Amino acid sequence: MAKFHVVFNHDKCKGCELCANVCPKTLITMTGVLNNKGYITAEMSDEEACVGCASCATMCPDGAIEIFKED
Repeated sequence: MAKFHVVFNHDKCKGCELCANVCPKTLITMTGVLNNKGYITAEMSDEEACVGCASCATMCPDGAIEIFKED
């Protein structure tokens, strides 16, 4: 089974939580840490459980999320 690596660019994230709202596995949470622009950013809570649907990356209006498939 393929695994997926999800990368959040915390400097681009504006904390809108759209990615967290669309994740079918509810794996995205907010870090509670401010980025350099003063926004609380998102992160993956359990990357092992990610199915690689890319809904989060597609929904992100700021292009702050990338997903890589690892075989």
